[in-house]
Amino acid sequence: MRTPHNAGMNAGHTSTVTPCSCWRAQRRLFTGLLLGSAAAPALAAIPECKRSVATKAVPAATVEGSARQQYAQMLDSARGQKALAPDSNLQLQRLRYIAARIVPFTAACNERAQQWQWEVNLLGSKQLNAFCMPGGKIAFYSGILTELKLGDDEVAMIMGHEVAHALLEHARERMAKSTGTEIGLRLGAALLGLGNVGDMAAQGLANFASLKFSRDDESEADALGLILAAQAGYDPKAGVTLWQKMSEKSAGKAPPQWLSTHPAGQTRIKDIQGRLPKVTPLFAAAPKPDKRFPSAA
Repeated sequence: MRTPHNAGMNAGHTSTVTPCSCWRAQRRLFTGLLLGSAAAPALAAIPECKRSVATKAVPAATVEGSARQQYAQMLDSARGQKALAPDSNLQLQRLRYIAARIVPFTAACNERAQQWQWEVNLLGSKQLNAFCMPGGKIAFYSGILTELKLGDDEVAMIMGHEVAHALLEHARERMAKSTGTEIGLRLGAALLGLGNVGDMAAQGLANFASLKFSRDDESEADALGLILAAQAGYDPKAGVTLWQKMSEKSAGKAPPQWLSTHPAGQTRIKDIQGRLPKVTPLFAAAPKPDKRFPSAA
C-alpha cells in the first residue's frame, strides 16, 4: 500500500524461519537467516513477478543506494523524535517475525533481493501507512496497527504488498519515467506516498514527496503480495478483512492521503476474492507460523 517495497526457502521447511530473538540490536535483519535453506518455488515463472522494462533505464544499485541513505536519515530523525520503537517492542517483534517468514520467498521473484540488507522498523505515528523502499527497507507506522486492530494475517497482507512493490521495482520504474529531477528526490517521490509524515514530521523526512504509485502498481502489488503471504503461512482471506477495515475507517471522511491513487476498497476486495482460488492452495500447503502475536492496543 504504500498502503499504502530475499533468498529462497522451500515452503515445506519451517526450521529456516528464525524467531524474533534473532534480531540484532543494530536492526540489521536477516543476517544468516537463510543459510541452508532450500530453493523457493519458482515465482518468477508466474505473471505476478513480471517487472516493467522501464526499470532498466535506471541502475538498480543507484536506486537502492539512495534508498539506504534516505531510510537511515528517516531512522535518525525518528530516533531524535523518540518515535523509533526499540527492539523490545512487541509489535516490532511481530513485524520482524512476519517479515522473516515472507523474505525467504522473495529472491525467486527478483534475484537482487538475495543481496538486500533487509530491515524492518516501527515508527510512532497515527498515520495508517507502511512501506518498503528499494533494497528491502521496511517501515510500519504504529497507527495502522493500533487504529485497525490488525491480526497477524492482516499484517502479513500489508507486509506482502509492500515487499511486492520492492520486488516489482515500482519506484525504479517511476523514476525511469520521470525526467529532469535529481535521483534522490525522484526516489523519495516514488516511495509509495509517504508525503507529510504527520506526527513524525521532521526535517530528516521532508524530502519524501507525495507522489504515489499508480492503481496498476497497487493491483500488481496486491496480487504478488497475496502469494508471498500465503506461502509464508498466512491466510489470504485476511486481505478481504483488511480492506473491509480500511473502508470502515475511511467511511464518511476523506481517505488517507496514500489512498487517493489506490483502487477503491470495494474494488480491491472484489479483486482479492477473485484471486483466492489461486492462492488458497499455496496457503493450505504452507507451514503455518509457530508464533502468534496480540493486536496492538
